[in-house]
Amino acid sequence: MPCPHNEITIVQRSQRQSAVAAAAYQSGEKLFCEYDQQVKHYPEKRGIVHNEILLPANAPRSYADRNTLWNAAEAVEKQWNSQLARRWVLTIPREIPPDQYAVLVREFCEQQFVSKGMIADFAIHDPHPPGHNPHAHVMLTMRAMDEHGKWLPKSRKVYDLDENGERIKLPSGRWKSHKEDTVDWNDQKYCEIWRHEWEVIQNRYLEANDRPERVDLRSYARQGLDIIPTVHEGAAVRQMEKRGIQTNIGNLNREIRAANRLMKSIRQLIQNLKGWITELGEKRKELLAQKAAEEATLLPNLLMKYMEIRKEERKDWTRAGQNRGTSQDLKAVSEALSYLRQKGISTVEDLEVFLESSGKSAADYRSQMKPKEARSKVIDGILASRTDCKECKPVYEKYQKIFFKKTKEKFKQEHPEVARYAKATAYLAKHPDDKDSTQKELQQEQEKLLSEIAELKVPLTEVQEDLKKLRDIRYWVRKATPGTEESKEPPKKQPLKEVLQDKADEKKAQRTAPVQTKHKQQDMEL
Repeated sequence: MPCPHNEITIVQRSQRQSAVAAAAYQSGEKLFCEYDQQVKHYPEKRGIVHNEILLPANAPRSYADRNTLWNAAEAVEKQWNSQLARRWVLTIPREIPPDQYAVLVREFCEQQFVSKGMIADFAIHDPHPPGHNPHAHVMLTMRAMDEHGKWLPKSRKVYDLDENGERIKLPSGRWKSHKEDTVDWNDQKYCEIWRHEWEVIQNRYLEANDRPERVDLRSYARQGLDIIPTVHEGAAVRQMEKRGIQTNIGNLNREIRAANRLMKSIRQLIQNLKGWITELGEKRKELLAQKAAEEATLLPNLLMKYMEIRKEERKDWTRAGQNRGTSQDLKAVSEALSYLRQKGISTVEDLEVFLESSGKSAADYRSQMKPKEARSKVIDGILASRTDCKECKPVYEKYQKIFFKKTKEKFKQEHPEVARYAKATAYLAKHPDDKDSTQKELQQEQEKLLSEIAELKVPLTEVQEDLKKLRDIRYWVRKATPGTEESKEPPKKQPLKEVLQDKADEKKAQRTAPVQTKHKQQDMEL
């Protein structure tokens, strides 16, 4: 996981610090400080893998030499408390290849510092063992330069003006004034900006290398995490802790980590409880929704809703028509509910299943009846054909004895028995299997078939009656179910004949009402 460590400091002369010494430390080079006439060298420093100085376009090329650059930066500062350089320590993600360390830091420095006029001197350290703690040291100049490469003042005097735009004179005789920075590099907003941009460029390189890790330089509080940050230990504390010597900072960090583990377990427990409560709530909603869905499919509820819909549809009818329609609906629905209870049907699913099974039963009965009816019809045809053959045979024999064609045709037209005989013989020829059956045998077979057909008609009639009732009920249910074709049908209008009859009855009732009232008053007086 990338380390978010990010440290910005100022090299200050008041703290007996030296920009040349800082440059010698981070670069590993031997530098001579002209300010205190001392050589700055740190031979014990190891793991320095890259050094580089980045100059803006207006900086002298001689400042590419580290010794020249930082001695010049110190020489221009005359005050005992001068700020000599800005120093930044940046951790580099271990997840990116080592050959991209310098590219990453160089791109960041050029975008954020050199482009604004600062000189950036950076070094990359990768102490032993390589790859466990790569980081960069960046030193930045504090003064801007003019186009000729000359250092500019850090601030300038600005006179305060009154409401008339005139300078304000103090009792001492001096003019009231204040200092303004010539550049805004020391503005605290840049600390936030630079930290954010360093985070962005690191994440871009991690993404380019197909790494899932990401850097977030915000504090735990800004990230919305309830975690106590540990205290930076530093090299000395780490060495003592490695040797088994407990330190105050080490003990404090151990307590902080223990507290964070405890808080993490508490948060996890709370999260699990919240998840359990949420799951219970969702389960309750599912049960309520299931119950509502079940109630919505109960046929009694749907039939009651159908009656309400019908009542609403008849709101423009006459009062007598409304009462008559409500009475008819109530009677029909009551009979339907009684029928459904008798059949054990309570839901829409039950209704659909019963309809399907009833339809199959009707189809089965019809499939059994059809061959019997067909056979009975054939027997009727055979018996009728035999009768026709017997009755028409003498005439047909005379017809056969006629030799002349025209005479024969005339005889056929005058005697329909000829055609009847021919049709009967043709029909009998189609059923050769019954040629040897006697008339009595055929009649007995037909009687048996008719008896079986009559037996099948009884349950078929019952099924047909059931289907008729069930189809009516299904229509009413669909009428009460939103989204169906039946629910979208426009309201039925009251028949004109009923409207006229109801209005006539109302007028008649209005005429007879005063007479009845008068008779009642007379009876009361008596």
